[in-house]
Amino acid sequence: MNVPARAGILTLLAYIATIPAANLAVSHFGVVPVGFGYTAPAGVYMVGLALVLRDLAREAAGRSAVLTAIAIGTLLSYLLADPNLATASAIAFAVAEIMDFAVYEPLRQRGLLLAMLASNAVGLLADSLLFLQLAFGSLDYLPGQILGKTWMTLAAVTTLTLLRRTKRTPA
Repeated sequence: MNVPARAGILTLLAYIATIPAANLAVSHFGVVPVGFGYTAPAGVYMVGLALVLRDLAREAAGRSAVLTAIAIGTLLSYLLADPNLATASAIAFAVAEIMDFAVYEPLRQRGLLLAMLASNAVGLLADSLLFLQLAFGSLDYLPGQILGKTWMTLAAVTTLTLLRRTKRTPA
């Protein structure tokens, strides 16, 4: 069995934590502002972070480890959050993950950041459409969902870009 390195394990744990954290945020905080007058369910920021962590976890630990992480995160959501949110989240994560794989895998050879941006764009749209419809029966928060997840994706990709440049710069 191929056991991921410490960084891979930490990334997987962070990814797993974002799944129930997103559902708990929605349960406890409801709707939050995301900018430009839009609002979204409070888990939007955690899910935006999850999209990036998922790609990093895939890099560090592989596809099967990410699928296992989704299952663990979903189970934790059922134990900690509202079951209806957990169900909507599980379905949305699963479909978004399948779509993400379809975009990420072919683009990965052209660069990590390009693959992350493209797959996250597809993943955040799929996740938002499904989650909002299943959890709330409405797409009223769709612009806010997309904006909030985009903020988190851009922040994470910017941070990764800066970290990569710092590593390349000799001291």
